[in-house]
Amino acid sequence: MIVSVCVIAYNEEEYLGNILENIKEQTFPHDQMEIVLVDSMSKDGTKAIMEKFQKEEKDFKSVIVLDNPGRRLPAGWNVALKNYTGDIILRVDAHSMIPKDFVAKNVAVLESGEYVSGGIRPNIIQGSTPWKETLLMAEQSMFGSSIASYRRSGKKGYVKTLFHGAYRREVFEKAGEFNEKLGRTEDNEMNYRIRKAGYKLCYSPEIISYQYTRSSLKAMLKQKFGNGYWVALTLKVCPGCLSLYHFIPAAFVFGILITTLLGILGYPQFAAVMWGLYWLMAIIMSIQAVIGHRKFWQELLLPILFFLLHISYGIGSFAGLIKLPFWKAK
Repeated sequence: MIVSVCVIAYNEEEYLGNILENIKEQTFPHDQMEIVLVDSMSKDGTKAIMEKFQKEEKDFKSVIVLDNPGRRLPAGWNVALKNYTGDIILRVDAHSMIPKDFVAKNVAVLESGEYVSGGIRPNIIQGSTPWKETLLMAEQSMFGSSIASYRRSGKKGYVKTLFHGAYRREVFEKAGEFNEKLGRTEDNEMNYRIRKAGYKLCYSPEIISYQYTRSSLKAMLKQKFGNGYWVALTLKVCPGCLSLYHFIPAAFVFGILITTLLGILGYPQFAAVMWGLYWLMAIIMSIQAVIGHRKFWQELLLPILFFLLHISYGIGSFAGLIKLPFWKAK
């Protein structure tokens, strides 16, 4: 069984070398692995790193380097889908890390009779500092991130979406290509179509891969804003692939606006109740996040970090909802 391991990257020279090293260390037979590297018109040394890997690594079945003129991630995956030759296509983000048995464990699940596999996806940081550790705690917390099964579930079962997925060839042949209009939710939309095509997404907690958390607050807030923005726009393409929890930050921002207006009109009790409950929850979740971890004074800022993450995501959703009527989804 030939596995095509695909990495799509844009300006990832800082992280790309790490994931390529992880691929080199895979225990799965290299002569049964095809490596597909897609550069999304990077402006840094990303493509040069890919080409160097292609030139030097000769024990794989093949290593191909392709261009993604569409630049967006779903367009990059479509380039990979048009060019890979394996029986399985396995998605690996450039901004991530995989253990040595990652490919082997995915193949084992698929060989057991499944058509799509994936596993748990913890967050990690590159270069530990007290501030980065605090950002990581905020991202890892259910309060700061999400309740998605692939982030923390310890039970094997079927889920709605996966982070790093491995797919048998026939899955995409039946479900089709990625929607290139989407910027951040292309995986949710694709996995929704895969489920509608009759396939199940098998989640195994034994399969582990890691995603690097953004290393600065500015980058993290930009990411959250973009996530909220694209979730809102996805309503026009595939409302069924979204869950209620995707819109909780937007509801929070709406609650701020409504209770502020009511306060101005002479009914401040609503704002007092909402803010009281929110900050109580933020403090409780902050305490839960630091239990068992080395303590830094920066962790005192966790409640504020939670607030900023929720606001950024919620404002992004509002921006997307405003654009939604004028956005051409096809």
